[in-house]
Amino acid sequence: MEISIPVSLGIDLKVADRLNRLDEYATSSLPKGFRMASDGNELVEEAVGFGFPVLKRGLQTLFPGKVELMFEQHGSAWSVRTVFHLNLVEKIHQAGSGSIENDLVYATKNSLAAAIRHFPPIRGLLTFFSSGLRKTFGWKTAYEQTDFCAEITMIHRIQAGTGKVEVEMDTTDLPASVTEVIVMNEQGAHYFDQYLDSSGISLHGKKIGCWDLVTAQEASFISTSHRVTFRLNRVKGARLFRGRELVGSRLAWAGFGYSFPPSIKKFVYDLDIERLM
Repeated sequence: MEISIPVSLGIDLKVADRLNRLDEYATSSLPKGFRMASDGNELVEEAVGFGFPVLKRGLQTLFPGKVELMFEQHGSAWSVRTVFHLNLVEKIHQAGSGSIENDLVYATKNSLAAAIRHFPPIRGLLTFFSSGLRKTFGWKTAYEQTDFCAEITMIHRIQAGTGKVEVEMDTTDLPASVTEVIVMNEQGAHYFDQYLDSSGISLHGKKIGCWDLVTAQEASFISTSHRVTFRLNRVKGARLFRGRELVGSRLAWAGFGYSFPPSIKKFVYDLDIERLM
């Protein structure tokens, strides 16, 4: 089942309980959050969409492997309920030998990823090094089922035609081993190439960074080619991060992530989508 909701002039939000995509992105195997389309052109690329939950259990990161989709419509008012089953972990596959099960490899991978995110001056060099390792050894990212599973319910309340979306996230039933909750709101990096926030910061392309803390009250990503923007506010109790990564046919996402502790059982935020004239 797929739902498509017109949210602003020529802009639709789409969500489905399964997708059959033919691109090379590893995230194509994951269920997506809401994908944005502008005049019929989908803008999601490698990104996971709006309202996509991720869990941390210490160093382990859990991704959704399944989603259940329900909705109600009353006139122009929509309520879309998505139940994500988080039971996948990220693995490295090597051509001809399947998943790599080597703790040192994953420790190195995680250290590189952390350094790329936290040390801006050397991001380009580390990204080049990481891509070189992948090319040399034929490594590709894949997602595999693990023996852990948790459920998160997302409710999107959308007033069609207004660009206004209220998102409610229920984390009541998370296992005690969960240490961090993240909800991603992102679309494709080829399209969304500009960042702007209420403190006056304006960044373009690589200057946006790949995982930097937002300190302004309000922040936006803009597609200069499609004249579309999406905007979020900081929410009490959570940290808001911005990021954009565009690496060959492997990474192409731009957007935000809220990060908060599992002690917050209900997390609510607003997403604004607008056509720029």
